[in-house]
Amino acid sequence: MPTTILMFDSGLGGLTVFREVAKARPDARYVYVADDAFFPYGSHGETELVARVGGLMAELIETHRPDLIVIACNTASTLVLPHLRTRFSVPFVGTVPAIKPACVLSRTKRVAVLGTEATVSREYTRALIRDFANGSEVALVGSAQLAAFAEEELNGAPVADQLIAREIAPCFIDAAGRRTDTVVLACTHYPLLLERFTRLAPWPVTFVDPAPAIARRVADLLGPPLSGEPPSPARIAFTSGRVPSLALAAALAHFGMAAAWRADLPMGCDFNAMKTALASSKPNLGGALDGERFTNGAANRSVQIHAAKRKFRPSRLADEVGSAVLRGVWRAAHAASAKRR
Repeated sequence: MPTTILMFDSGLGGLTVFREVAKARPDARYVYVADDAFFPYGSHGETELVARVGGLMAELIETHRPDLIVIACNTASTLVLPHLRTRFSVPFVGTVPAIKPACVLSRTKRVAVLGTEATVSREYTRALIRDFANGSEVALVGSAQLAAFAEEELNGAPVADQLIAREIAPCFIDAAGRRTDTVVLACTHYPLLLERFTRLAPWPVTFVDPAPAIARRVADLLGPPLSGEPPSPARIAFTSGRVPSLALAAALAHFGMAAAWRADLPMGCDFNAMKTALASSKPNLGGALDGERFTNGAANRSVQIHAAKRKFRPSRLADEVGSAVLRGVWRAAHAASAKRR
């Protein structure tokens, strides 16, 4: 049996971690779950997140039996990871701001930590600075927008340069004859914007991405690869059940997730109606669509999207990525909708 690694994030930022982990263990079977129905995690309280992620993780572990789980999200790692390790026996690898290596690297001893507002405001992050600053002055810079900007970038709708420049500007401090020379990317979404950060920076700095260190930790726990070939393509599931745009499909393919994506359909859903809705949406994925009506006898179904052929085919229920999770999201979404009504 191949080693199964579950990658988990609130959205698409974990792709930057997946890329490095897949290099370290190319022989593993990968399942990536993006909890985009709850994105961004920074807008939710600790109690809410612990309950949310704990519930999802229980279903994912039961469905996929992973050998290791990577929590590719700083917010989830700092708030939820201790609860997950107490509750489940599966080994977890988390993501924390790379403050220690950044302060070692810095020559000017002026470092910035660029994260979400939630990450930079937590005592956990401040404790890392106290323990590992190593004489460096560390500025905490919180952004409420960059994670969403990164998601938009992957969806083919990049925001204007000036919006990104405004978010990263506080990282660059020039005072007392010393400039910031190292910036910690304390959100896994931010390396998705690295090219733009580099181009828009007022002067050259080193951006520290924690993904390679996470990959090394995974390799330490699981050992070296057993072969150089993956047993199957990496698969991704969105808890919102959304259908990726063509731009996002291309971006996912760039990360090695070109095989399939899933969109949740509720019990008794009319597949033909869904097919018509999808065909009329923008960007238009229509043309060669085929399918069948799903009956009320099915507890849960999903659609497998083949971007290359631009087709939608009913897929086998038993082999669905995160089908149990998507059932739960569907129930929760409709309960919330009913409550609003």
